[in-house]
Amino acid sequence: MKYEQKPNAFTLPVRIYYEDTDAGGVVYYANYLKFLERCRSEWLRAVGHDQADLLRDPGIAFVVRSVNIEYLKPARLDDMLWVGLEVEKVTKSQIFFRQHIRRVNPDAVGGWDELLTGKIQIICVNAARMKITSIPALLRTKLEAIQ
Repeated sequence: MKYEQKPNAFTLPVRIYYEDTDAGGVVYYANYLKFLERCRSEWLRAVGHDQADLLRDPGIAFVVRSVNIEYLKPARLDDMLWVGLEVEKVTKSQIFFRQHIRRVNPDAVGGWDELLTGKIQIICVNAARMKITSIPALLRTKLEAIQ
């Protein structure tokens, strides 16, 4: 299935390996958080900002403030998942995302199964002090333009 990319959206393919599963052969619930994080990291890179560079100059990091997840269906070994995000809102120091994890299913309505949906709030912090700070103006302007 091909996903239509919107300016405020991003999708990352993730294959499920044995290490991602629990004793029951399904993806361990905490691993979904890792997949969501990878998607946000790759999205930031896609808009032109590497997290390592942001740590060095201007010395900021993005950290999760809140997560609200609904687990709908399990993923299993060898599944190919599509982890996606949409930027809902950008403020002076925060970014709010809607995220989802889907699996292609030609028999399902829309051609995929929705496995997980969530809302994630991240904040910008001064990396040295771990105190909330403003998103640098250049980056914030770019992010506000795509919401």
